[in-house]
Parts: sequence; C-alpha cells; structure tokens
Amino acid sequence: MNEEELLRQPETEYMSPAQLEFFRALLTTQREEAFERLDKSRAELKTLETAPDEADAATIEEERQLLVRQVERNRQLLTKIDKALSWIDSGDYGWCAQTGEAIGLRRLLARPTTDLCIEAKTRQEQREMHVRSAA
Repeated sequence: MNEEELLRQPETEYMSPAQLEFFRALLTTQREEAFERLDKSRAELKTLETAPDEADAATIEEERQLLVRQVERNRQLLTKIDKALSWIDSGDYGWCAQTGEAIGLRRLLARPTTDLCIEAKTRQEQREMHVRSAA
C-alpha cells in the first residue's frame, strides 16, 4: 500500500492490519535512516581535529557543536520511533493518548511518531506557552 491508497481507504478501515503494516514499514525505514545519520554524524565527529589557529579552532568547534546536536536529535528520534513501533505492537498506534480519539491518517503521515491528536497537541502547546509566559 502506498500513501495515496492509504488515504483513499474508508474510515472504517482506520488502523486496520494493512494500515498498521504501512506505518510499521514507514517507521522502520525512518529508523534505518536515523541510524545512518547517527553513524555518519558520529564518524564526522571523530574526524574533527583541533586546529592551532584560533579562527580554525572556532570553526571546528562550531562544526563539532552542530554534529553533537545532530547526534542528539537522531537519538531522540530513534527513541520516538521505537515507542511508536511498540504502540503498533500493543494496538495503541493511531489513537490519541489523551483523548482516545483517532489521530488521523494525515497527521500520522506528517508525524508518524505522534501520540496526540491535533486538538490535544494544541492544548498541550497552549499550556506550555502559558507556563512560559507566567515564568
């Protein structure tokens, strides 16, 4: 099944075995890609050397910080992907962790690791903004 076929399916097929398999394949591919990016960033980190010139040292440090951020982002993504794969196994994938409502295929295609429907995510972001503005 491809994305177009997925979106053409009736609502009664929501999180059917075929749809779950589509998302398992999507997440598995994303997991493999994240591992590749992680390995590449780690390898690049190992190749960075210290430079005797201050300007070169600053440039190298900037590159190092960028690579460290990339490593951390990919680690976090891998954790989210593994959680999403476990939700598929447990039968919870595609359902909002807060409301129990369907997350929706389009949202899952955009963010396959999400566990919140758009309404719950909006409420979460509004609470976070309120906490930040109160601080």
